[in-house]
Amino acid sequence: MSARVLTLLTAIGAVLATTGLADARPDSRSMGCGEIRAMIQSHRAVVLTTGRNTYDRYVRQFGNECDWPEVPMSAYVPSRDGDCPVYRCEEPVNNFPN
Repeated sequence: MSARVLTLLTAIGAVLATTGLADARPDSRSMGCGEIRAMIQSHRAVVLTTGRNTYDRYVRQFGNECDWPEVPMSAYVPSRDGDCPVYRCEEPVNNFPN
């Protein structure tokens, strides 16, 4: 195999590996609750892996990260040190009679 082809294959492999790492979601189960909450606060909204095949978007309590009519609602994610209270965008429940 020529040196040119080997260099090209190495470069393609490096790009693919970097792209895969950039697209990876943080796994809440491998983080402490404080780390999770700090990440959400600093990024305003974060998509977290919460299980083998589950993920969701979590947001700050106060901010405009949710699209109308959704609002930040309490949720819990698994963390290294137990269930961690966070917020997820959801439509509010209408408790008013018609």
